[in-house]
Amino acid sequence: MTTTPFETNLFEALTPFFQEHSFVLLPDKKQYRRTTPIGFQNIILSPSFYGNETILEVNFGCRNNQIEQIAQQFLNNIPDFRTEANTLILSIGKFNGFQYFRYKIHSEDDISDICSQIEEFFVTKGFEFLEKSGSLSALDRLLNEYPAQPCQYVYNQTHRCYKGLIAARLDYNPYFDGLIDSYRHLLVRQTQNPHEQLHFERLISYLHHYSAN
Repeated sequence: MTTTPFETNLFEALTPFFQEHSFVLLPDKKQYRRTTPIGFQNIILSPSFYGNETILEVNFGCRNNQIEQIAQQFLNNIPDFRTEANTLILSIGKFNGFQYFRYKIHSEDDISDICSQIEEFFVTKGFEFLEKSGSLSALDRLLNEYPAQPCQYVYNQTHRCYKGLIAARLDYNPYFDGLIDSYRHLLVRQTQNPHEQLHFERLISYLHHYSAN
């Protein structure tokens, strides 16, 4: 994937900071990533170019391998993406309660200021969230605390049903059976695709017989 001059400047400005926190730049994936014993944490930089204005969205999140190794058997992701899939992902704006927040850059001088804002966010909030969110118990809580409502920590709410249920099963959530009913109804509302509902029923059957041992 081609790296634009803007992205080159952005990476040069941010890489020393993220390297200090053990994140490695993966320029072809336009992200910084830190491998953890249970998966990875990442920060994804997504610029869009509109004439003299560049809009930058910064997403961050984590992957729990145990959840994803089960989930990807039942989701329709392309094979090459399955090992790259995040379990949680959200934007800085969404984390701060601003649904449509983006960074706006009009000149090279703006890059330094925006990079400082990004660094401040991760020092004060972002890194702490990443450290606390990757465990099964944390993922169970974040994905399943309000099953009838959209989850702010993922974009794909259909995938949330799968991953939330897997997290609940692996975490021995006592409300697992109730979550099955909640997510069944949610999937019916979200999609009229019978194949999707069949995949979900297969996941339910799999989890009923699953043993982590």
